[in-house]
Amino acid sequence: MLNVSIVIPAWNEAERIRDCLLNATRQTVMPYEVLVVDNRSTDETCAIVERFIEEHPDAPVKLLHQNDEQGLIPTRNFGLNAATGDVLGRFDADCMIRPDWVEVVSGIFTEDPAAMGATGPVMYYDMPSRHFGLKGDNSLRKRIYRADGGQPLLFGSNMALRASAWREIAGEVCRDKADVMHEDIDISLHLLGKGLKTVYSPRMIAAMSARRMDTSLSSFLNYMRRFKNTFDAHPQHWRKHKPELLFTAMYPAMHLFYPVWQKVLSTADINPAEAAWINEQMELAESQGKQLYDETPTDEEYDEKHGEQDARGE
Repeated sequence: MLNVSIVIPAWNEAERIRDCLLNATRQTVMPYEVLVVDNRSTDETCAIVERFIEEHPDAPVKLLHQNDEQGLIPTRNFGLNAATGDVLGRFDADCMIRPDWVEVVSGIFTEDPAAMGATGPVMYYDMPSRHFGLKGDNSLRKRIYRADGGQPLLFGSNMALRASAWREIAGEVCRDKADVMHEDIDISLHLLGKGLKTVYSPRMIAAMSARRMDTSLSSFLNYMRRFKNTFDAHPQHWRKHKPELLFTAMYPAMHLFYPVWQKVLSTADINPAEAAWINEQMELAESQGKQLYDETPTDEEYDEKHGEQDARGE
């Protein structure tokens, strides 16, 4: 199995970074390393990460600092360049990965040597009906989040790259100093431009906040324009579907409902990310237990098997 590094860019993520690190280091397969790349945070982000490292000396967590330039892209690049694993996972500090995420990601790249980038669906942990939302996201993302006749586009909240693929495109990815593009789609198109394969796996599951829906209409529309801006920067690539049209249609209802649901969670004193992660742990344990139960022979099967072996003198 290939080992997996995790890169988490962070800017003022004091509220979420500890939960994110607990989640990243409580996996069915431990990541090779977890690199938190701080980018000039002015809150307690660094102190929280340092305290986490002290409290969990066996966890492969490192705190790096990218202070030369403000922004996600230089911070992301710094982390990916510093990572030393075979596969480079990357997600945001407000994300939670499924408890078997590292194991699944390693398996994807181990089983398919041609795979150079991988992505999967997300659920929204601070919205109700998380699993219904996951099914909807999976159904839509695997169908419309594509380019060049069906090649999957990587999603920054749930993506991984083969280290060799990153090294091939690292010097060419757009710097986007105007901050008008989707950096994850930019990476995807650079991979496709090199003829490198991207894959979509419904088993590669992460969870994220739906807080984007709580922004103003103008801010949300500017964010949606990043889809077009990114493809405009890569005129040799094309797409059949435009996800931003669907997201924009969903915005009015989600914008009204999101703050209402946050009040419900606050009143009930529920940490939605933690609750989602615990639920995923329980479901994974249940599925593994069921598999173990299914593979355990009955007394009759055991006696029959060993009776045949005794008859053969084994």
